[in-house]
Amino acid sequence: NIKKTKPDKLKELEFTILQDGDVPEKLMESINKKKSQPFKITYTEEDYLYIVVGYGEKPTGGYSISVDEFFLTENAIYVDTNLIGPSQEEFVSNAVTYPYVVIKTPFTDKRVLFD
Repeated sequence: NIKKTKPDKLKELEFTILQDGDVPEKLMESINKKKSQPFKITYTEEDYLYIVVGYGEKPTGGYSISVDEFFLTENAIYVDTNLIGPSQEEFVSNAVTYPYVVIKTPFTDKRVLFD
């Protein structure tokens, strides 16, 4: 029984969750190429770091993603996201969807640790 230890938090980081229209074009192209499978990518543009977590193809709409933790450690940025499925009583579209989240944060020269 291996207990995963979380890295020590130095400080919470400020971040913004972006809508598709605010995502840089080159990053959106990468997302569209990868979104059918689960993926994790980072992208830097100007003074910002973009972190994207995708959950692959889902059979319906109604999914959302929470960012549970986002903080700086001594040598990395730690990010923990969760996929939240549609609730039982929620009416969802029967269209295939590709839930993902795009996090924008001021650039820090650190690697990103995904949980």
